[in-house]
Amino acid sequence: MLSSRSWVQSANESSCGFPLANLPCGVFTNPDGTARCAVAIGNALLDVTGLEAAGLLGLPGGLLLQGGAWNDHMAAGPTAWAALRARLTALLAEGAPERSAVEPHLRPLAGARLVLPFRVAEFTDFYAGRAHALAVGAMLRGAADALPPAYDHLPIGYNGRASSVVVSGTPVRRPWGLAWPEGAEGPAWRPTRRLDFELELGAVVGTPSAGPVTVAEAEAMIFGYVLLNDWSARDVQAFEYVPLGPFQAKAFATTISPWIVTAAALRPFRAPLPPREVAPHLRDEGPGLLDLRLAASLSPEGEGETTLARADARALHWSFAQMLAHHASSGCPMRTGDLLGSGTVSGPEPGAQGCLLEITRGGQEPVAVAGGRRAFLLDGDTVTLRGQAGRDGVRLGFGDCAGTVLPALADPFARG
Repeated sequence: MLSSRSWVQSANESSCGFPLANLPCGVFTNPDGTARCAVAIGNALLDVTGLEAAGLLGLPGGLLLQGGAWNDHMAAGPTAWAALRARLTALLAEGAPERSAVEPHLRPLAGARLVLPFRVAEFTDFYAGRAHALAVGAMLRGAADALPPAYDHLPIGYNGRASSVVVSGTPVRRPWGLAWPEGAEGPAWRPTRRLDFELELGAVVGTPSAGPVTVAEAEAMIFGYVLLNDWSARDVQAFEYVPLGPFQAKAFATTISPWIVTAAALRPFRAPLPPREVAPHLRDEGPGLLDLRLAASLSPEGEGETTLARADARALHWSFAQMLAHHASSGCPMRTGDLLGSGTVSGPEPGAQGCLLEITRGGQEPVAVAGGRRAFLLDGDTVTLRGQAGRDGVRLGFGDCAGTVLPALADPFARG
């Protein structure tokens, strides 16, 4: 059991990322394998499954935190979210009368086994980083045709694979795929040679919808946010994406951070959208963007860490509420646990490019890292994404979003 002095002191340190103003939502497993909902506070996690079972929350709506994921609570909606946040804040406040009853439910954060914090229903990845879209479009199609004609009129996205979303710390296996090597007469079936990361944010849908929603209604549906790395096989992507879009090049793994930073915690860190005319269903009275600093680093096996990118989430061209409203505009039902990715977050300035495809100009200009250079990822490389919001001495964090590249399996279709 942690002492109150230990976790209170750590929570008050501006550098911890998990102060009382944050209380991000995660899930840890006990030694017996049971999954339990928790919030992070300083250097500890608070077992809210245990708090609820002990009757310390006293909230209406029944038991919503006993299922090993946050989905039941997310589906209960904003009133339930606000009530739980207020109750936890009161229980954890310095001098709270229930402090002694809370302490048995605290666990050290170091060494905790964190798993996916919610059951992912569906995954849609957008293309909302305009600087990224311009840079990659110019690289692939030329500057005159860099952006698709619809880009400034609607949030462009594709439906990904919820089944391959994994939590930070899960290794990522190099995938096989069909690519057309330069100078070859036809495509080759082989492990990808141009494995890449993408520095992204993800929005987690809390309440479902059964038809079109306004941007304001979409905003109220979003429970919180995660860091997201949509790993990409660029050689496979280049071959398959014309004319429809990404498929197998992005279906093998998407890593998210273990902690959901709630929309309520990030409310003070909102930023305005760029002024422009949009379709009526996309009008966002804002401020719809998030004022977050994002970073991506690479650690080769046995070597130190090199920061490759520092980007600003305010660079996104569309808000998550606009992405969600457009997704639902056709009548597409949205479900509790839907995950929306922003697409690569990049800026126009040097050092703000959120993937190796941009950083190395398609592999033509390899970047220096500890122990060597990289055009694309090698086996044994670890990519770590980090994000924070900070103001007036308070810093909110997501925890690391990390994954290590494992070698490709032997050809699963080789004839023995």
